[in-house]
Amino acid sequence: MKTQLLRHALIPATLALSAPIAMAAPETYTLDPTHTAVEFKIDHFGFSAPSGKWMSIDGTLILDEEAPEESSVTLTIDIADVITGVPDLDAHLKTEDFFFVDEYPEATFTSTDVLLTGYATAKVTGDLTLRGVTKPVTLDVKLNKIGENMMGLKTAGFTATTTLTRSDFNMGTYAPGLADDVTLVIESEANLASE
Repeated sequence: MKTQLLRHALIPATLALSAPIAMAAPETYTLDPTHTAVEFKIDHFGFSAPSGKWMSIDGTLILDEEAPEESSVTLTIDIADVITGVPDLDAHLKTEDFFFVDEYPEATFTSTDVLLTGYATAKVTGDLTLRGVTKPVTLDVKLNKIGENMMGLKTAGFTATTTLTRSDFNMGTYAPGLADDVTLVIESEANLASE
């Protein structure tokens, strides 16, 4: 009798353990334009390293917390919205010497691979299209935090860095005096998209 009771108790437990574990589905996040910026810094003939930034950025992040290497991101940057704090420099950067925004007003980045390098770090490789040229670029990405923001939205915050070579994108004006390599830092918050 005790054996039969034990058998009947074990069957449901065994079935429960053998059932597939529900995995969290990848989630779609939208970049928050008020908390996202791309900053660039460049050596200016050895005298200083001035910077500028873009804040007109659209993007979508597909975040898979169970399998982060399956995550992906797409970005579109309004290159014509470059900000340096110096109006004459902003105007020059928009010309054919540099970004040539009349012909190429946007830059895009589409990830192609995510390689985890630590608990909250990864190398995200993708295709960057800038001034009509597409090149592979790798971002060093750090996940700063995932949680609920002050507005009650689930938010993921990231910092990403990389170095671009201007001449790769037909923007080698004044190189090498004005450095050919440019450092980029991306600070971004992305909010979970509503259903």
